Amino acid sequence: MPCVRLQRILITNDDGIDAPGLAALEAVAHQLADEVWVVAPDHDQSGISTAISIHHPLRITPRGERRFSVSGTPADCVAVALRQLMATAPQLLLSGINKGANLGVETLYSGTVGAAMTGLLMGVPSIALSQYFTRRDGVRWDTARTLAPAVIRQLLGKGWEQSACLNINFPDVPADEAGPVCITRQGAGRMEGIAVHERTDFREATYYWLNITRHAQAEAADTETQVVTQGGISVTPLAFDRTALALRDQLQRAVDA
Repeated sequence: MPCVRLQRILITNDDGIDAPGLAALEAVAHQLADEVWVVAPDHDQSGISTAISIHHPLRITPRGERRFSVSGTPADCVAVALRQLMATAPQLLLSGINKGANLGVETLYSGTVGAAMTGLLMGVPSIALSQYFTRRDGVRWDTARTLAPAVIRQLLGKGWEQSACLNINFPDVPADEAGPVCITRQGAGRMEGIAVHERTDFREATYYWLNITRHAQAEAADTETQVVTQGGISVTPLAFDRTALALRDQLQRAVDA
């Protein structure tokens, strides 16, 4: 496999500028490019999807050479990087490495995927990367850090860059035990719904916590969830058009009847 070397990569995430996954992604990016720019949220922005901040200003804080935190969302970070901070556009945007997989329906909520979709919107080839885990205190960052450079090189220049972003998930196994790269479809994933929990603070005022609920149902063999949970590396191309084509045709026939 030829060694692809890029001039410039932009990286971001949704877990925040100090997240271990971003440090892992920096190591990956430096294997792929001569120049790495880091523009990430100043705090955790998980679940924010493609939201942009249009009701309040953004603050940019320098964190070192070509390294900045932004008081906004992952999508804000991409916009600020491309329109304010970087004089020359990057050849690739990498978002992640997310703590936890981004599978199925959950990709609609993911800030990691949201940043990649924003990069696609703004004309930059973009990839979201996530590390699946089964124990929150045992995330295998080494798996994604070790495998990502070769996986990305394998995918670059294959014709997806202008029409989709890629959603890559690494399995919860050591790098040398990971299965092959599989080109997958999104599928349903493990997201079941959104739970709302009521609490009372010390002043006896009510507040609420939201969290995602999940199930463990199996999916078809060509879905990202099935591949990743079985130890493989999933790569799913994601586009903006979410039209339910079969239903569109069904509704058209009903209207025409």
